[in-house]
Amino acid sequence: MLYHLLYPLHTTISVFNVFRYITFRTIYASLTAFFICFFLGPWVIRKLNEMQIGQHIREDGPQSHFDKAGTPTMGGILIIFSITVSTLLWMNLTNYYVWIALLVTIGFGAIGFTDDYLMQIKKRSKGLSVKSKFCLQILLALLTGFFVYMCPDFSTQVTVPFFKNISPDLGWGYIIFAAFVIVATSNAVNLTDGLDGLAIGPVIVVAATYMLFAYVAGHSKIADYLQINYVAEGGEIAIFCGILAGAGMGFLWFNAYPAQIFMGDVGSLSLGAAIGTVAVITKQEILLVIVGGLFVIETLSVIFQVGFFKMTNGRRIFKMAPLHHHFELKGWPEPKVIVRFWIIAIALALISMSTLKLR
Repeated sequence: MLYHLLYPLHTTISVFNVFRYITFRTIYASLTAFFICFFLGPWVIRKLNEMQIGQHIREDGPQSHFDKAGTPTMGGILIIFSITVSTLLWMNLTNYYVWIALLVTIGFGAIGFTDDYLMQIKKRSKGLSVKSKFCLQILLALLTGFFVYMCPDFSTQVTVPFFKNISPDLGWGYIIFAAFVIVATSNAVNLTDGLDGLAIGPVIVVAATYMLFAYVAGHSKIADYLQINYVAEGGEIAIFCGILAGAGMGFLWFNAYPAQIFMGDVGSLSLGAAIGTVAVITKQEILLVIVGGLFVIETLSVIFQVGFFKMTNGRRIFKMAPLHHHFELKGWPEPKVIVRFWIIAIALALISMSTLKLR
């Protein structure tokens, strides 16, 4: 909105020319998202407390979590609000990728909100059924994949990190591939969201990393120099990534240990879907396995635990899954688990950035 209102004035007032630059708008869009969360956070926490929307703690979970019962949840509403407002204020709203990224964030947020609403307000013990939740996610992800596929000049080739000459073209199958990336990432972030700040920290790291990839993919000369897929008008998504990071930092202010608020499914599902969509748009889908490696590790720990449990009639690989609970039960203090997992996320992000040159 600000872009459309102020940039046209650059012909008469030269200072408004700064609005043409993605870097300028990324910085201030990020700050806008941060300050929305920062200033509205206390009010949202107070309202959620008044409505008695508090976190339910698993009885089979670590005992150290029992004192978290009643901590306000569904804080993802605040994150989505800050993302939406910042996007509308700072991004080029004629860019189709902007609307795809925003709508998938809101859409998956709506699925998470429904699940949280049924559990927290309607007091249904399990919220949405697993089948209903997955069906809604798959449907929305397939629609997103279709919209991306229909974008003018969008490539259906898949980029393989470290290999510049390997780019399989999936054709129509790219829609299914994109849907898988989005749904898998959404649920991976959801599984990671089990400790104070554990999920939102890596989300910030991943968003900041893809901010770089979006910028270079949307710049024809840089993309050509680095021999990566050029995505026409894809540079605008760098601003969206900045907004994700800014909103994440604002939320982390209140979600850091000891947390005053949790994001709930409305936050984790929407943020994961947003990251997955960004990976698809920037043509760095498989790279997400490295950038978001922490989410992958957490998800695999659950898959391996469940599979091994069924195959061996009750034996376990880990003390508890997801993996962060395993280390808690081994005696690691919660802050140590969180910070060490953040360090892993940062290291993986640095490795992913190296793929721009190691090809």
